[in-house]
Formats: sequence, structure tokens, C-alpha cells
Amino acid sequence: MQIPSFQTLELQVEDGIATLFLNRPDRMNAFTREMKDELIAAFDFTDASDEVRAVIVTGKGRAFCAGADLSSGGDTFDYKKRGGEGANPDDAHRDGGGQVSLRIHRSLKPVIAAVNGAAVGVGITMQLPMDVRMASEDAKFGFVFSRRGIVNEAASSWFLSRVVGISSALEWCFSGRVFSAAEAKERGLVRSVHKADELYPAAVALAREFADQTAPVSVAVIRQMIWRMAGAETPMQAHQMDSRAMKSRGASEDVKEGVTSFLEKRPAKFPDQVSKDLPDFFDWQSEPPFK
Repeated sequence: MQIPSFQTLELQVEDGIATLFLNRPDRMNAFTREMKDELIAAFDFTDASDEVRAVIVTGKGRAFCAGADLSSGGDTFDYKKRGGEGANPDDAHRDGGGQVSLRIHRSLKPVIAAVNGAAVGVGITMQLPMDVRMASEDAKFGFVFSRRGIVNEAASSWFLSRVVGISSALEWCFSGRVFSAAEAKERGLVRSVHKADELYPAAVALAREFADQTAPVSVAVIRQMIWRMAGAETPMQAHQMDSRAMKSRGASEDVKEGVTSFLEKRPAKFPDQVSKDLPDFFDWQSEPPFK
């Protein structure tokens, strides 16, 4: 397995757990176009690698991500001025944070945010499609868009209310205030709050629960089923997807191993791989065209 190298990120893989560090500590890991492209490439890699069973995203230094890099001043969010010769055509009319969120949404591996410090603007909205958020006692959160004259982005108008409910989502976005890890936990934005030196080990321990003794194809399909059904109009749509998935997986070698290992009271060794054994009744990595 050849682990890619990046300019704004650092990717490590150890014993099935990939850790993706946002790595601009001198800029509090502020988000740039390059970071956007590299985050998408990193999740392409983790999805393609059967050696990766779960992904942890955290920050180097004292911040998770302090939001967009504002070094361009008042032109930071001007898409026309931000374009330029040779730029990715998508950057001229698509929100970069949203491209990252949609890529994380399509992930075939569980994703854990280990929020080690400030997570503001896109630094928090990019976390919403991650499956679990854990925070250090020093973490701060802020949906500060109304205080910058813009609006919440990274598809957070879809994700945020599903995570914390409409009332908390609107309060935080209306006010744009920065709030504590304790408040984030109280309102369901984060799962747990930890001492700074205990945060990453706790995230690894949770990732191990996702990776050990579970079938990787089952985990991939479960993740996509639950996220995609969050927007379903009726439970019948979920029933249809459940039924197709159960029919497909029910005849798999994984199920034979899972049942046999249970009866024999031994750890399971699941043979199926995400790269080649996902059920074919649905395009699990599909994304509707941008219009």
C-alpha cells in the first residue's frame, strides 16, 4: 500500500486505522482550495484501500480547523475573483466545503472527527457528514457565517439540523457565536469530551470497535444506507433498500463466516472486500450532477 503524500494534510495508516491530520498548524489549519482537493483525494484513497477500516480526522497543532483562510481579505469569498487562469472549473461556481462534505458523505469507511481545538466555519461544517465527533476540553465551535456576511456552507443546511435539530441549528447560525465543547456535547453535536491528551487514544479505541470483528462490506453498506435514508420521504424507501441489501449479503461468504464463527465461539475472519464485493443493486458512490 503506497500512502499518498500531501501539502496541507498528513495521512498515516496503522493497523487498519487511517488518521488524516489537517496540517497547516501555523495557520490554525485554515481551509484552502488545495486542502479541499487533498481532502477529496485522501478519501478516494481510504475508500480504495481494503487495508483501511476506519478514518480519524484531526488537526495538527492547537486547532482542528479555524475556517477558511482569510489571507485574501475581502475577496476571500468572491468566486469570480477567486477563479483565475487554470483553476479547477468547479471552483468557479461550487462551494469547496460542500465538495468535501459530499465526498465524506460518500465514504465507504466510518469517519470519526477528533476535534482537538478550534473548529469554526468550514472547520465545523466539514465534520457534519462524519459519523462521530469527539472533542477535547479545549475545543471551540462556531457557525460564524452571519458574522462574516455569508451563509452556512458545506451542505450544512442539510446536515446540521439532522445532527442537532432545527432549533439548535438556527440558534447557532443566526448568532454566529463561538461555543464550548460542553455545549456542543449537551446539544448532541459531539459524542464525548476528553482531556487533550486522552482525545486521540479515545478516537482510536472507538475506531477499533468499528474495525475489529465486523465485516467491512457490511459496515460500508450500513453507513451508506443510514446516511442516504436520512432524506427519504417514507420508510418504504428504507424497506426497499434494506430488502435488497439483505438479499445480496444473505448469500455472501461473509454471512457464512459470521454465523459459523458465532456457533464455533471464535473470532470471525470475514473474506469479502469493499473494493470488489459491494452489492451491485445500487451505485454506492454516486452523486447527482451539479446544476
